[in-house]
Order: sequence, then structure tokens, then C-alpha cells
Amino acid sequence: MESKVIISPVDMAARVKLGLRSGDTVRVWQKIKEGDKARLQAFEGLILSRKHGDEAGATFTVRKVVDGVGVERIFPLYSPMVDEIEIVRRSKVRRSKLYFVREKAAKEIRRQMRNLRATKAEEVAAPAATVTETK
Repeated sequence: MESKVIISPVDMAARVKLGLRSGDTVRVWQKIKEGDKARLQAFEGLILSRKHGDEAGATFTVRKVVDGVGVERIFPLYSPMVDEIEIVRRSKVRRSKLYFVREKAAKEIRRQMRNLRATKAEEVAAPAATVTETK
């Protein structure tokens, strides 16, 4: 029994007209095949880079953070498996490739963890101080 996913042709002019660029926050709807069924799955994140212009092999890299872990996916711009691309927000950036965001995000997470450890240490130390004062 052969299962098929219906792949519709891509409107290339509409994809070019979107004008995707680095710094945009997008929601990419991708067709996922599971067994004999197909469903749409959204991947929302920041575009880190656009490569290969508007030619047939053009790609864009999208990054999002899930449970404190950075996840990146590279999508072909004209892939028939990409059902829809929605631009959620446009941001003005001064670089064409935003790879530095990876280190910035990691640095921010480390800072948050350091603050969390410091507050937990204070909470643990505070009750012990009150116990010794009451004796």
C-alpha cells in the first residue's frame, strides 16, 4: 500500500515578494508525513541568515529556544514541503548574518542560572540564620 503526500507547486513569486531577511521573526508551516497521514507543524523563530539570494537553492536559517535549548532549522525557500511562511515581526538589524545571537543567548542563560543559584543559596542560608537566633 503506497501512501502519498499531496505536494502542491510553490508560488515562487509570492515567496520572493515576502522579502525575508535576517532579524525577521517568522512562523514556518511545514508538511510532516506520519504514516499515511500528513499534518502541518509550525516552527517560529528568528531568521539568522539568508543564503543563495532568490535562486532555486535559496535557504534561510531559523532559530528558536525550547526549554532553554537553542534549536535551529534550515529551510529551503522554495520547498514544496514548506506550506506557508508568515512574518510575525520585522526587526532592523545591522548585520546580514546574526550568528552572534547564539553566544549572546548562551551568555544570557548562564547569567540567569547564576542569579538563580545565588537566590537559592540565600533562601537556604536565611532559615538557618533564624534558627540559630531563636536558641
